[in-house]
Amino acid sequence: MYTKKATLSLTVVFVVLIAFSLLFTTIDLRNSSFLPLPRRLPPCIAASSPPLRVYMYDLPRRFNVGMFRRKPRSKGEDSPVTARDLPPWPRNSGLKRQHSVEYWMMASLLYGEGEGGREVVRVSDPEVADVYFVPFFSSLSFNTHGHNMTDPDTEIDRQLQIELIEFLQNSKYWQRSGGRDHVIPMTHPNAFRFLREQVNASILVVVDFGRYPKTVSNLKKDVVSPYVHVVDSFLDDSATDPYGSRPLLLFFRGRTVRKDEGIIRAKLAKMLTGYDDVHYEHSFATTDSIKMSTQGMRSSKFCLHPAGDTPSSCRLFDAIVSHCIPVIVSDQIELPYEEEIDYSRFSIFFSVKEALQPGFMVDQLRQFPKERWVEMWNTLKNVSRHFEFQYPPKKEDAVDMLWKQVQHKLPDIALGIHRSQRLKIPDWWRRRR
Repeated sequence: MYTKKATLSLTVVFVVLIAFSLLFTTIDLRNSSFLPLPRRLPPCIAASSPPLRVYMYDLPRRFNVGMFRRKPRSKGEDSPVTARDLPPWPRNSGLKRQHSVEYWMMASLLYGEGEGGREVVRVSDPEVADVYFVPFFSSLSFNTHGHNMTDPDTEIDRQLQIELIEFLQNSKYWQRSGGRDHVIPMTHPNAFRFLREQVNASILVVVDFGRYPKTVSNLKKDVVSPYVHVVDSFLDDSATDPYGSRPLLLFFRGRTVRKDEGIIRAKLAKMLTGYDDVHYEHSFATTDSIKMSTQGMRSSKFCLHPAGDTPSSCRLFDAIVSHCIPVIVSDQIELPYEEEIDYSRFSIFFSVKEALQPGFMVDQLRQFPKERWVEMWNTLKNVSRHFEFQYPPKKEDAVDMLWKQVQHKLPDIALGIHRSQRLKIPDWWRRRR
């Protein structure tokens, strides 16, 4: 009897000791199989990221939509544009449309505050903004005011840039960050050509880096945008046999005499003659030519995109919205949204050296499996919405994707601003060899 009581007492004491141990001992939940730590998602795929807060400067219309008018407005008509009086992008603007990213970004902010779960919200209080948008149509200014550079009207473009720099340098928000948190579209390679060095700390929205020195624009701080496509989107592409419905193997239509890496176009023109299923034609961008390109791309399995004066061109994005598998020939191209999109799922890449091997590229395309082509075609149909510039804006359209890329730059912006505020000498890190 005594032994049983002693055993019971020892058991009770043992249980009490365990309970106290569990109560007062620090438990490392990270090693517990019952409570695993949630995996931290990278910013680009985080499900609950709040929209980017953007403050847009109220610039007079002469800096943006005022350029749509041939005659200048009077001073009373030069007030900042609003959603109620935003003019549509001009229909007959030709190739100017391909550089109209600046218009669509401004329009997305005028439209409203993050409708439909979009990536951006416009704020009226600059103190709460993540970034500051500068609605200067620098590409349209170049195309409108003396496009040939030697034209006396280029002085208008230069004067607009001077006025804008003075405006920004007087802004306390520009002064506070040195312009690092300011977003400036600059998609024409000659946009802002007079004073671009003075905005080299800002987030520039560019289509490639072909004519920008690294001190002005680079992949770390800037955002790569698609060109705005000029052919109509292929909205009813629902053929039961899409592969068979496209009789041409490879299609190219455009200028064949280009500079820099674009000299490959003239070489390809000689190499690709004599193929019955290859269409390679020199042409200029006219209304009729764009219609013929639309039909050609929709009738081809693959669309050739060799480099032009710069590594990228509108032709790539025309191919995407035509659901024609892009064949990209460039050693220096950078592509939009590559944090989000894997272009190898719907594009084929050749180096310049490979493309210039006689017969190599055509042989590779002819041997390309039909099943793989159909898979790429289906992927193109799914991703083409990311390359649509439109108003009203929609979730995951081209501009929404651009704002998402801007949001990815926020940690680097904060780092640059904080370091600049405490450094007493010019940045020593830049002087390292």
